[in-house]
Amino acid sequence: MGRKLSILVVEDDPLLCAGLVDLLCGAGHAAKPVVEGREAARRGLDSEFDLVVLDLMLPGIDGIEVCRRLRKARPALPILMLTARGAEGDKVRGLKAGADDYVTKPFGAHELLARVEALARRLEAIPAEPEVLKLPDCTIDLGRCVAQRGRKRVPLTAREVGILRWLHRHRARAVSRTELLERVWGVAAELETRTVDMTIANLRQKIERDPARPKIVRSVKGVGYAWGAG
Repeated sequence: MGRKLSILVVEDDPLLCAGLVDLLCGAGHAAKPVVEGREAARRGLDSEFDLVVLDLMLPGIDGIEVCRRLRKARPALPILMLTARGAEGDKVRGLKAGADDYVTKPFGAHELLARVEALARRLEAIPAEPEVLKLPDCTIDLGRCVAQRGRKRVPLTAREVGILRWLHRHRARAVSRTELLERVWGVAAELETRTVDMTIANLRQKIERDPARPKIVRSVKGVGYAWGAG
């Protein structure tokens, strides 16, 4: 067994949920249960959790929507989805929503633990993403959705934070408007890309007041946007 994880277990069947928590805790992990979709989407934002085990069928909002919301807010969070036997469409939908892997019910204890360990190894290979970005003229607290410019605190929307996270995570390259729509908004690429431009224009007004400073979000002609800060 490798790294010990803090795992959010999302399953509305009380017996199965308790069994999963016992199994994961018995393997040395820390596991906490959630039985409802909206609660899962809220709790999963907490940086306390290293991994989410997520059932598809949930009250409130389903596992697909929970997965989309968590993937927008925490792009590097590993998500292991639980799907029903023979539900090929559910597997595809889950992976498209951002799940890293899936296990088909009913599953064996060894298979589930092996999938968790595989995701743990992948997690160790990913550098930790900073929650606070300290820039020459601005400090951005992604976790608290706020930017600090001198003594002034400026609130950021969840979507603005999602853009900053995605651009910073992929700062070695330019990112297209289509990619931002898919990864931050979670919508089809054929929808209006002006939405991205308008959101970034508002974001720049909040974090880029000094025209003499290098751009934090840089426009790339013919492509889209890139992380511009050093």
